[in-house]
Amino acid sequence: MTTTHLSGTIIRPISGNYPAHRRLKQSSNSIFFIKQSRNRSLVNNRSCIRVSLVEQIPSKSSKVDINRLVDFLYDDLPHLFDDQGIDRTAYDEQVKFLDPITKYDSISGYLFNIGMLKLVFSPKFQLHWVRQTGTYEITTRWTMEMTFSLLPWKPVLVFTGTSVMGVNPENGKFCSHVDYWDSIKNNEYFSTEALMDLIKQLRIYKTPDLETPKYQILKRTAAYEVRKYSPFVIVETQSDKLAGNTGFNDVAGYIFGKNSREEKIPMTTPVFTQAFDPEMSKMSIQIVLPSEKDINSLPDPNKENVSIRSVQGGFAAVLKFSGKPTEDIVREKEKLLRSSVLSDGLKPKDGCLLARYNDPGRTKSFMMRNEVLIWLEEFSLD
Repeated sequence: MTTTHLSGTIIRPISGNYPAHRRLKQSSNSIFFIKQSRNRSLVNNRSCIRVSLVEQIPSKSSKVDINRLVDFLYDDLPHLFDDQGIDRTAYDEQVKFLDPITKYDSISGYLFNIGMLKLVFSPKFQLHWVRQTGTYEITTRWTMEMTFSLLPWKPVLVFTGTSVMGVNPENGKFCSHVDYWDSIKNNEYFSTEALMDLIKQLRIYKTPDLETPKYQILKRTAAYEVRKYSPFVIVETQSDKLAGNTGFNDVAGYIFGKNSREEKIPMTTPVFTQAFDPEMSKMSIQIVLPSEKDINSLPDPNKENVSIRSVQGGFAAVLKFSGKPTEDIVREKEKLLRSSVLSDGLKPKDGCLLARYNDPGRTKSFMMRNEVLIWLEEFSLD
């Protein structure tokens, strides 16, 4: 499958303190105690753990350059799971690492965890931003996709969130690293909610080995993903239902050679049906054309009711589900998705899309991958 999920460019702030090389200057180690406190938000009732240095008061002797560390993380973290790896000299030997289901008290333990993930899950890591959030604290935002190759269906697990990294003011090294997942409320170790979130992503979804529209997963909540789609081109015609097939033979005929040049065009996935208005009175069925095809070089459709159109892409909220996508089920999923998006303060556009990835005649219903998509007016990871 030629889907590209993690191909984004990291946008970095301009800084005059850019490091000349990756390896940080060695300095003496000091032992620091960390404290853990809980801050419960009245807005969304989320519980979070903040790990920081005790008495974070900058001393006159402290010469920690936080801007340099921010720039360093922009360079270093993209190597988290590649052969180069992260620079262990940037961390205290007794660095405290914590996420909802694992914890370690040394850089050796942290590196062991990274190695285990590489061995079992084939992870892909995307860094979105790095910012100073305290006197001796830096926060990063990221997306991580992990393919569990030990299972025959090779499920892809997706986690998004933030990492809060404490800095030792005596030596400028990282002394704590705490991860927070967007998909759960209880991020405190050991979180059974986090474990269940992981397990539920192991379910079987069969995605054909065909090209799909390119997108990045920016955020995954308990209810949906937010994706950023690149532009793509579709061939479409009028349809009557979200879960219907009216018009499919016409658009499929176009790629099978019923066009002005009798050109056969490779099949892609998914097949989209789109409702353009809140009442879902105007529908179309669509097949995505291969990304190598330029809209200006494509053959013309033979039928007047078939057209070719560019989709500009953008941000979309996506809810994935399995089973046979009947009209009632799809409309129920759309209502659930729209309600979740609105409750999170996002602005959904009118209408929705149903994405069907599988041939229903060749795929068992429990293995089918279906998605409801709603385009968003805007989205920010701030």
